[in-house]
Amino acid sequence: QVQLVESGGGLVQAGGSLRLSCAASGSAFGIYAFGWYRQAPGKQREMVGQITSGGSTNYADSVKGRFSISRDNAKKMVYLQMNSLKPEDTAVYYCKSYRSYDRYESWGQGTQVTVSS
Repeated sequence: QVQLVESGGGLVQAGGSLRLSCAASGSAFGIYAFGWYRQAPGKQREMVGQITSGGSTNYADSVKGRFSISRDNAKKMVYLQMNSLKPEDTAVYYCKSYRSYDRYESWGQGTQVTVSS
């Protein structure tokens, strides 16, 4: 059982920045990988980026150089720093945990990010 709660979304102008947070409950936080996903109206959910238990990251091409993921194992938190935001970044952003040995995964409820022109 892993519970994830996202926060930090809101309305921001194009070119601005936001930092999203994902707070995780449960044991053995350090063995989980985490991903950030987003879903815009009328579109399928897509992966924004991932961070492994060891701290390695990867990102979708659309956000490379603008977004970064980090984790704080002591605080059981995962972050998505979003810079140089564009209107096309507007979406509901979701945090996902993943445990590789049994492929267990859990999703947060999402937080809305709206980028205005």
